[in-house]
Amino acid sequence: MEIANLKDYKIILASKSPRRQQLLQELGLPYEIMVIHTDESYPENLPVDEIPEYIARKKAAPFKPNLPGNTLVITADTVVAIDEKVLGKPAGYDDAFDMLNALSGRWHRVSTGVCLLAAGKEVAFTSVTKVLFKNLTNEEISHYITHYKPFDKAGAYGIQEWIGYIAVEKIEGSYFNVMGLPVQRLYEELCGF
Repeated sequence: MEIANLKDYKIILASKSPRRQQLLQELGLPYEIMVIHTDESYPENLPVDEIPEYIARKKAAPFKPNLPGNTLVITADTVVAIDEKVLGKPAGYDDAFDMLNALSGRWHRVSTGVCLLAAGKEVAFTSVTKVLFKNLTNEEISHYITHYKPFDKAGAYGIQEWIGYIAVEKIEGSYFNVMGLPVQRLYEELCGF
């Protein structure tokens, strides 16, 4: 279904994430990929749930100076956190193992910040989902890391992969947010943009 107020817009998704690309495609929006490398650092004292929106805005900023009037840029960033500690993308096997071991048997939060940028208009929001993992065995963690190599994923896991099937006991909030894009909220924001 076409979003009427966006029919004259060229939409740019500023993300290399295959999951975000798939989710936006499933929403039925035609888009192009354009990524401008951005420093993803953030102030140390920034509350965990504000980090992804802060970074999403940083990712949008380089597009501002030369943005044509009929272009809409969508940027996003996802953060996984447990006990107010951010679990970024793992540096390797051991790092991934430690992250998944920390998530085992516990609740954690997944926050995705999204920024919508057009000439003269910027809207940003954050979606937060709580996820409970079952107690994982060392063998399950090792199997997942070895076979799925989740080194490009915050928190060292993709909910849409094997680990999500066997580990997620409960979820409060948007499933798609955990994949990297809160599609329902994005749709609502785009309809009102």
